[in-house]
Amino acid sequence: MYRVLIIEDDDKIRDLLASYLHKYDFNVSVVEDFRHIKETVQQLSPDLILLDINLPYYDGFYWCRIIRTFSLVPVIFITARVGEMDQVLAIENGGDDYITKPFHMDVVMAKINSVLRRTYGEYSDHQQPRHMIQVQGLCLYVDKHQVEWKGKRVDLTHNETILLQMLLEHYDRIVSREALLSALWDDHTFVDDNTLTVNVTRVRKKLREIGIKEAIQTHRGKGYRFALHPEKRGEGDV
Repeated sequence: MYRVLIIEDDDKIRDLLASYLHKYDFNVSVVEDFRHIKETVQQLSPDLILLDINLPYYDGFYWCRIIRTFSLVPVIFITARVGEMDQVLAIENGGDDYITKPFHMDVVMAKINSVLRRTYGEYSDHQQPRHMIQVQGLCLYVDKHQVEWKGKRVDLTHNETILLQMLLEHYDRIVSREALLSALWDDHTFVDDNTLTVNVTRVRKKLREIGIKEAIQTHRGKGYRFALHPEKRGEGDV
């Protein structure tokens, strides 16, 4: 289930988009505090953002630039601006697509599915690493194989980086053991299941070195979930 964040100050349009996306089993969130959009994106770690241009305080171009400083999440602009220069600015500021109002929901869904396929599905390049992932102040530098928290940084092995990257990209959601095994090893048919447990243990140890405890939660029979919310801890380390 993909998580979509809608950044739109028109209640009718926002509710229309949210209602339609819910019908197709998307996990939908909406921004209500337009002063702290950056914090909302970092907290929710969405798979896709629908972004208006005309917003209170700062426009969508500004927020897309800010989002691009810490995330490569795909962004689709949905706006009443129809000028060619607006479309150029949207792309130059990091947008992935552009939809003008009024719009037909079938067109919106087609563009959403197209972007998701390019980013996560059959047309994506799974071998190209993201340079940096930031979730609630925790920074994973993929290329450098390092993770940083509150000024403390620790080195990771290649597999530890891939493992933590998978968990952060699916923040606060369970990642199955099968998915993690597939990401870590091309052919995991003959990989001992205990090997994954060992790698998870090593990542937990590295996180403890920089002050993060119990963030990787074990969900028996399902997989693992990474979350920094204290109230969501409690499944225990294994």
